[in-house]
Amino acid sequence: MSIEEALEWIHSRLKFNIRPGLSRVSALLELLGHPEESLSMIHVAGTNGKGSTVAFTRSIFMQAGLKVASFTSPFITTFGERMSINALPIADDKLIYYVEMIQPLVAELDKDAELTGITEFEIITVMAFKYFADEQVDLAVIEVGLGGLLDSTNVIKPVVSGITTIGLDHIDILGSTIEEIAAQKAGIIKPGIPVVVGNIELKALRVIWEVARKNTARVYQFPYDYRTEVEEHEHFNFFSGQEAILDIEKSLVGLHQIENAGMAIELSLVYASKVGIELTEDVIRSGIREAFWPARMEKLGEKPLILLDGAHNVHAMNRLLENLSSEFPDKKITIIFSAITTKDISQMIKMLQTVKNSHLILTTFDYPKALNLGDFQRLEEEGVELAPSWELALVRAQKNLAEDDLLLVTGSLYFSSQVREFLKKEK
Repeated sequence: MSIEEALEWIHSRLKFNIRPGLSRVSALLELLGHPEESLSMIHVAGTNGKGSTVAFTRSIFMQAGLKVASFTSPFITTFGERMSINALPIADDKLIYYVEMIQPLVAELDKDAELTGITEFEIITVMAFKYFADEQVDLAVIEVGLGGLLDSTNVIKPVVSGITTIGLDHIDILGSTIEEIAAQKAGIIKPGIPVVVGNIELKALRVIWEVARKNTARVYQFPYDYRTEVEEHEHFNFFSGQEAILDIEKSLVGLHQIENAGMAIELSLVYASKVGIELTEDVIRSGIREAFWPARMEKLGEKPLILLDGAHNVHAMNRLLENLSSEFPDKKITIIFSAITTKDISQMIKMLQTVKNSHLILTTFDYPKALNLGDFQRLEEEGVELAPSWELALVRAQKNLAEDDLLLVTGSLYFSSQVREFLKKEK
């Protein structure tokens, strides 16, 4: 089997099963001897900030000398990065090995009317757990795929859970109100297992508190149990209980990353105290400084400055606009934006139209649910440029910009992945 054939088989599976639930992933794990039960884990849910929080947390424990696995989605550079150990994606030959192992088991389950239709995400979740268990990692940091309660990762029993943010996203699946979405995210809270909570509005918090109370789960709440304080040049201070770490330098650009980094530190401290690991201030500092996460205010060029940011929903777009106004108030900005139809595209466009001294280019890309430019022709009257080819739009923008201008590519993470690959090839 080639890597292309392995990936083709994975992608051939359903994206979503019409019968949500954990029975299929549990059945597949049972056939493999429940590898997830041997893992020490941190579980992270949230609307935005999950990936960055995972990256910071992973980096802290790598600096502490641990063998750290991470399960994330979607991928930006290679499929294998979804299941990484010490930030290195799974090798192609190992991915093939696990596909060949799991294929006949899936075929067996497909014969059962109750268990048929195991999805792509369920398969790679199981594959990741088996890979991490076989490699005997010290810690696995697991990012929720969608929601929490019925997400295939929710079969695990972590040492500590985390919920980063709550916003209106995936409303077709998770619910149309903040409270409904919060209930889905809070579904990862387990009996007696502590949960670290990020900067979340009160309506959502009430839901989380109630679920935690029913599960007798200790809540570590921002900004009461831990907090961050912004310093100059995006450095920050961190406070938790009797702990204070001052003037921390972070690797990821954007003021919102301070909250993500703060949450990662708190998650790490809670985990360390539960398993009996000592985390020094130097380890935490270097972990936050060395963390890397693609397509999150990622710098891909200078003169002009090119930034790539996967602001793929309204909540993330708010954060992006805050960053632009605080970091680049005087720059002339060209924005290339695309998204998928499950998101509130119209609202995100309206938000981008408010950016001062900017020119907005709306485009599409190679993806089944990518936006249709024909639906947005009216925007040309408002000065928005419609570009059928994002590649041409990108090349043209690079040529037309002055050295001190900013080119921002944003929207869908699937779009960001394609742009990133294109720009890397150009270099």
